[in-house]
Amino acid sequence: QVQLVESGGGLVQPGGSLRLSCAASGSMFITNSRGWYRQAPGKQRELVAVITSGGSTNYVDSVKGRFTISEDNARNTVYLQMNSLKPEDTAVYYCNVDGVQGGTLRRIGYWGQGTQVTVSS
Repeated sequence: QVQLVESGGGLVQPGGSLRLSCAASGSMFITNSRGWYRQAPGKQRELVAVITSGGSTNYVDSVKGRFTISEDNARNTVYLQMNSLKPEDTAVYYCNVDGVQGGTLRRIGYWGQGTQVTVSS
């Protein structure tokens, strides 16, 4: 089993910055992609950033130019750097890892526990 532990959320003023971290631990796992989702009250969960095993990245239009996703494979950690934060960014943020299990190559995905990001003056 793989466990994902998130950290870095908090309360910031508009225009501020935060960096979210998601550290993975557990059994052998071959990663296809890692992503960050967010869910605001009364809204559907949406994918905001993704990075593939080849290192390519993609972002939802609303965060392009402000958010950056990156990973440290040696530490099995994915990050989300968030700059120029807006009140509309307020949500619970979740990390996700998609891939296959070592040996069996069974398709599987994992979720972090979520971390609250609040942008308010």
